[in-house]
Amino acid sequence: MEEVCEGKDFSFPSQEEHILSYWSQIDAFKGQLARTQNLPEYIFYDGPPFATGLPHYGHILAGTIKDIVTRFQSMTGHHVTRRFGWDCHGLPVENEIDRKLGIKRRDQILEMGIDKYNEECRSIVTRYVEEWETIITRTGRWIDFKNDYKTMDLKFMESVWWVFAQLYQKGLIYKGFKVMPYSTGCKTPLSNFEAGENYKLVPDPEIMVAFPIVGDPDNAAFVAWTTTPWTLPSNLALCVNANFVYVKVRNKYSGKIYVVAESRLSELPTEKPKPNAANGPSGDSKKSKSKGSSGEKTKDSAADSFEVLEKFSGASLVGKKYEPLFNYFLEFSDAAFRVIADNYVTDDSGTGIVHCAPAFGEDDYRVCIGNQIINKGENLIVAVDDDGCFTGKITDFSGCYVKDADKDIIEALKAKGRLVKQGTFTHSYPFCWRSDTPLIYRAVPSWFVRVEQLKEQLLDNNKQTYWVPDYVKDKRFHNWLENARDWAISRSRFWGTPIPVWISEDGEEVIVMDSVEKLERLSGAKVFDLHRHNIDHITVPSSRGPEFGVLRRIDDVFDCWFESGSMPYAYIHYPFENVELFEKNFPGHFVAEGLDQTRGWFYTLMVLSTALFGKPAFRNLICNGLVLAEDGKKMSKRLKNYPSPMEVINDYGADALRLYLINSPVVRAETLRFKKDGVFGVVKDVFLPWYNAYRFLVQNAKRLEYEGSAPFVPIAVAVIQKSSNVLDQWINSATQSLVHFVREEMDAYRLYTVVPYLLKFLDNLTNIYVRFNRKRLKGRTGEEDCRMALSTLYNVLLTSCKVMAPFTPFFTEVLYQNMRKICDGAEESIHYCSFPQEEGKRGERIEESVARMMKIIDLARNIRERHNKPLKTPLREMVVVHPDEDFLGDIVGKLREDTLKYASIRAEPDFSVLGKRLGKAMGAVAKEIKAMSQEDILALTKAGEVTIATHCLKLTEIKLVREFKHPDGMTDKEMDASGDGDVLVVLDIRPDESLFEAGVAREVVNRIQKSRKKAGLEPTDMVEVYFESLDEDKSVIQQVLNSQENYIKDAIGSPLLSSDIMPLHAVVLSEEIFHGIYNMSFKISLVRPALVFKANSILALYSGNSKFAQGLQIYLLSRDHSCLKSEFQLGRGKIKVDCIENLPAVEVKLGEHVFLTVGDYYLTERKSH
Repeated sequence: MEEVCEGKDFSFPSQEEHILSYWSQIDAFKGQLARTQNLPEYIFYDGPPFATGLPHYGHILAGTIKDIVTRFQSMTGHHVTRRFGWDCHGLPVENEIDRKLGIKRRDQILEMGIDKYNEECRSIVTRYVEEWETIITRTGRWIDFKNDYKTMDLKFMESVWWVFAQLYQKGLIYKGFKVMPYSTGCKTPLSNFEAGENYKLVPDPEIMVAFPIVGDPDNAAFVAWTTTPWTLPSNLALCVNANFVYVKVRNKYSGKIYVVAESRLSELPTEKPKPNAANGPSGDSKKSKSKGSSGEKTKDSAADSFEVLEKFSGASLVGKKYEPLFNYFLEFSDAAFRVIADNYVTDDSGTGIVHCAPAFGEDDYRVCIGNQIINKGENLIVAVDDDGCFTGKITDFSGCYVKDADKDIIEALKAKGRLVKQGTFTHSYPFCWRSDTPLIYRAVPSWFVRVEQLKEQLLDNNKQTYWVPDYVKDKRFHNWLENARDWAISRSRFWGTPIPVWISEDGEEVIVMDSVEKLERLSGAKVFDLHRHNIDHITVPSSRGPEFGVLRRIDDVFDCWFESGSMPYAYIHYPFENVELFEKNFPGHFVAEGLDQTRGWFYTLMVLSTALFGKPAFRNLICNGLVLAEDGKKMSKRLKNYPSPMEVINDYGADALRLYLINSPVVRAETLRFKKDGVFGVVKDVFLPWYNAYRFLVQNAKRLEYEGSAPFVPIAVAVIQKSSNVLDQWINSATQSLVHFVREEMDAYRLYTVVPYLLKFLDNLTNIYVRFNRKRLKGRTGEEDCRMALSTLYNVLLTSCKVMAPFTPFFTEVLYQNMRKICDGAEESIHYCSFPQEEGKRGERIEESVARMMKIIDLARNIRERHNKPLKTPLREMVVVHPDEDFLGDIVGKLREDTLKYASIRAEPDFSVLGKRLGKAMGAVAKEIKAMSQEDILALTKAGEVTIATHCLKLTEIKLVREFKHPDGMTDKEMDASGDGDVLVVLDIRPDESLFEAGVAREVVNRIQKSRKKAGLEPTDMVEVYFESLDEDKSVIQQVLNSQENYIKDAIGSPLLSSDIMPLHAVVLSEEIFHGIYNMSFKISLVRPALVFKANSILALYSGNSKFAQGLQIYLLSRDHSCLKSEFQLGRGKIKVDCIENLPAVEVKLGEHVFLTVGDYYLTERKSH
């Protein structure tokens, strides 16, 4: 393995760039697909975005989820084709071209020519494809951009035709009028799910209008309420609720007589006898509808103002005729302008009487058809054109935009004396999500899929799918399906897949094309593209003969949601190609998109697959929430309230962004407030500890080589698993638990649980395994034990990298590329590796033991912090109190039998268990449980049960709480405790002179380690450490160094040397003075290893020739120390020196003529004395 830099010098973004280059060089994605070619298919459907805008965090989030799942599936034995897709048709593209060319009206497009318009659209659909590829690739996602699919490709469009033809054959397609949300800005109807995308609180006029009853003896008038005055010119009926009570009332002051629902009488305007009082609008309608005391006053006022003449049921009003407001539709007089009844009329607003304009309201249309006001199939007169302006039929307001006409219509009603009340009403109103113009409801001729007919099948198919989170499936999506309406799939637009219906001039003959071949065969024309301008001119001769003319294609194109819903078939050109691939693997295994797609893509996928095959389109689904800016608002380029994705990636890396996104509520379909600091937190809390554990492995593996041992090669996994070392056993078990957990969670598509588990695992690896194993890993317990510890750490890091490869593809590849250098037969990329299998049994018992140890350490640390006792200060005694002998057996420490010396026990009832069982008796039993004495509780723990108030209670139903009790004569400054549930840790914190020397030694070692770090030394950098006391009385510190010599030598890896014996030729790397350490001062010097010569022995080599002896010493001092050390190791402690000019050749022996370090010399001399 190659050396690695410090964590602070490791640039995650630049390392990721290196990995991207490496992947490109070996064509890694293609390589993974080739290696898995013969494995079972895992079918993933990628929802197509529009390429007319750049990717944002929502796309990156969904892309990350998709990438993690598909990488995992590849590693677990599947072939996963991943092709990017593009939504190319529809309003987003047309809107841009309309803005670019200044197009406001439909006829402008026809003047320009559909061919030119469509080619303009085609020219922009792939505008940002390169940027998308760059950004998506930089996030680490593996997906095929070269072999992508586009909804404007002929093959894709042909499959869409086939889907439509199949539905038509099944009788699931019909043409009719439907009142739909209509965008005047885009000049097209919207589907119901699109209409729900952009609601705004807006003020609208609200008015009450009088409709005089024909033939009423009192000249009474029905009063209807509306917030859309522009629909009144098209009024054809009034609707009541047959079950309501209605009243005829007379205003005591004006004499006007009205009919309204009794429960809505308070909404009528109150009038008082005032001089010059105008009989017009009065008061604010909002006030009249308010609840509580103000509402009561209004009712009193209405009761004061009106006299009830008559009461009758709503049913008795049905059939009554009234005088129309306007005379635009007098030709309907025989059937229209009468009262009908329906339960959609409510009494929570208005007057209990609803005006019906069947062309502009869904319920209006339904009840007017149902009551024969208009007939189904009849050409409904829609008096508003595609631009939202009144047609010539409405003579007084012709050409006026409907929303602008409200004021003029209100004035006209006032002039006619029909206006009863006027006000403003603020309510939530739908706007077009594309053009941001208010939607109107308008009857449009459209082609529909009979979704309502499929409802039960849809609900059943939904039950067969698995969603994360499941509540989105069971509530939001289920409810949407429960209320599903027939789906309008046609758009009277230009840039889209044309609906493949050819109709004869008399409408009697209809042909639906299901393929290009059928169109070519029936028409004789050659087809190379399916867009309108390339096929609208193609006609088909009538099968009835020439006299019946030709069949021409209808004008409409498909709603682009129909195209994306057809994606599972169209992206592989089914059924024209890939029949076996599709039929063996349908439904697809996995989809993932945002929460908004419950009403969009998820819905259309489900509708079309149910209609075609009676199956759901997918088996598993992850639904993500919305990524908001840090301020909780929608991310906005205009507001610049979020950092760009590339800025975050360039600062912290894509892996950090990926983990940040999936370790958030957004993967559970909740919202995420994006914080750049959160991404940095992932680097700090996840990647740096992970990297440091890896770096520690590399450094100590390299150290073996530097010290002349054989290069590090990991021991076989089977051998590692039989290690007798408890911590080896524990970390191996914890790694298997990680493998088990991640497999289990990924199989359940719960990505969000993985990062917290990984964090805990890394914390355990660095703060338990590496920390408590430093001596072994540094070789201070023997080379064999060192190699076992390093092999264990290597295996743990390699396994955890493979486990995390789908989540952090770059970082795991960086580590793997270095680690694979010492592993024969390793794959070229970590992403070619199989996901780890669980090997051997997990040691749940040993994992529990270590968890207990960590709990004890944490509790002891809490006590130290309370009393300002540094961790390096030795204490007299620790006592662990716990009722379970197994627990105590796991803990190294002094255990007392007389636990009551340190703890008192009290009993508490477990209400969650006993409450259900005891019911009303719970109170009395709880009181007795709390009153139990220490003796009672001890008896309970032995017997396992106790009888209280005739109830037999088990030990598991009673909580035993241990609280610290000071031993007699002790204060909390001498002994203190910390507890967590059953366990109690007691520390004796009294100062102890006998521990003084150990405390000083720990502080000295701590300062040496800090000096090494400050000097920028690596653990593999060999230095000698010299100590000099700066105190007048040096005897105290000398006594400490003598008594703690072995501890210090073990801790720093070499003896601590007195500065008195530092050679003159020694090279000092660092000197640092410390004051106030246990009231002592001293200097620490870090020095390069220096040779020590035995002058007499060298002199003897040259028979007493001092000049020769000096020449040898100068030569040896000039040599590189590590090279010299290696030569001695190769020569088994001796080297031949025959290269010094004019000097005879001699054999130099370690320990006899020279020592490589002062420490070696010092230890040898000590032994000899």
